[in-house]
Amino acid sequence: QVQLVESGGGLVQAGGSLRLSCVASGTFFRINAMNWYRQALGKQRELVAGSPSGGGRTYGEPVKGRFTISRDNAKNTVYLQMNTLTPEDTAVYYCNVYVDYGKEYWGQGTQVTVSS
Repeated sequence: QVQLVESGGGLVQAGGSLRLSCVASGTFFRINAMNWYRQALGKQRELVAGSPSGGGRTYGEPVKGRFTISRDNAKNTVYLQMNTLTPEDTAVYYCNVYVDYGKEYWGQGTQVTVSS
């Protein structure tokens, strides 16, 4: 079993920044992909940013150029640096990881609210 604990969400004014963190713990051999998703009220969950184990980064179109995903494999942690936030970024942000042979886990979510 894997536990994911997210932190860093909160209320910020438009144009501001936040940094989300997600720490994975539990029983696993290897973490593969680490991703961030978000779900705004009344909308479907969408991929914000992805970090596959082999390197490279993937970003959703709305956040390209503003958000940066990074990971510290030694700490089993993935980060999401969010800059130039807009009210449209308001959502619950979820950490998502794949470990070992394709097992997928989700965090509990952290609320990000951007005021105009």
